[in-house]
Amino acid sequence: MPPRRRSASGYRGVRERPNGRFYAEIRSGNLRLSLGTYDTAHEAAHAFDATAWRLGRPPRQMNFQDVYTLQQALDVAPPPRVNSAQDRAEHTAWQRRLLVAQEDERVMAEWRRRHPEDVAYKQGYWTRRREEDTRRRRDERLDRRRRKALASAQADLVNAGGSSFFTEEDERWFDIWLSTSDDTNDDDDDADDWSDWD
Repeated sequence: MPPRRRSASGYRGVRERPNGRFYAEIRSGNLRLSLGTYDTAHEAAHAFDATAWRLGRPPRQMNFQDVYTLQQALDVAPPPRVNSAQDRAEHTAWQRRLLVAQEDERVMAEWRRRHPEDVAYKQGYWTRRREEDTRRRRDERLDRRRRKALASAQADLVNAGGSSFFTEEDERWFDIWLSTSDDTNDDDDDADDWSDWD
């Protein structure tokens, strides 16, 4: 029987997980034996070789040909990471959350399919809310500009030797320092704030 093809990790029986760790497994007949998860592909390959020695595999089916005895293979093979009860509980919790999220997606897709009029109403509602908020912010900016212009005109009048109809204690003098910068686009004001609701 020819030796098994090496995986993308470069070692037999070693696969890279999405989280960047390496998973080792070996086949024995119809069984697939899990050897654990390791930090590096090199460690996982040594674990594969130690098990291959135990199963009586020939050296040409191993990752490292410079190991000549079972004891040498066991000496260089790292122990697998032990899954604690907390690890298992966290895994179970994540699995539950994933199932709930998948079920939510399925139910929402079914709801959208069965009730297109509700979907249209919801989209219309949030469109109106965006338009109202844009209009309100635009009005607030115009009001700030008007108040600042009035206060600046009064200050210019006083500086030119005239008299102002503002008294010295009038809070409208503070309007001179109002920020009236318009660094947002009216069309996409707070677009991110409402995007989650669409």
